[in-house]
Amino acid sequence: MTATDRSIELVKTAAQAAADRLAHDIIAYDVSDVLSITDAFLLASAPNDRQVKSIVDEIEERLLKELGAKPVRREGDRDARWILLDYVDIVVHVQHSEERVFYALERLWKDCPELELPEDAARTRGKGAEHAALTGVDTSGHASGLPDGPDGELS
Repeated sequence: MTATDRSIELVKTAAQAAADRLAHDIIAYDVSDVLSITDAFLLASAPNDRQVKSIVDEIEERLLKELGAKPVRREGDRDARWILLDYVDIVVHVQHSEERVFYALERLWKDCPELELPEDAARTRGKGAEHAALTGVDTSGHASGLPDGPDGELS
């Protein structure tokens, strides 16, 4: 099973909205083969809480305006460190850069196929590391502080 055309349309629109708000490291995975609750995950991050909220607001506004989609659930608004938008067909995760490194969702979903994103969104890959280097933030940590095994997998 693969993500539906509707899911792909939602992902692309949300990814472009995130890119327009200067999100970092935007990536989307087709999780339809491993999860029955949704077709795709979209991940994005930002270096501060205010920008996380701005990205989420833009995604929500754009999906409603352009595709008539409203999230059935929105979580994480209080701290704005990790906000989740659940559209049933897709789930959007916008994380503060520190949470993105700590939780490393990419490592959990790396076996799922990546979905193609608009060019602006694809160009954001690596921007989080660039920003961290400029601000002196260490992004070399691993999910939950667990060491890697010899093949790069979690031990």
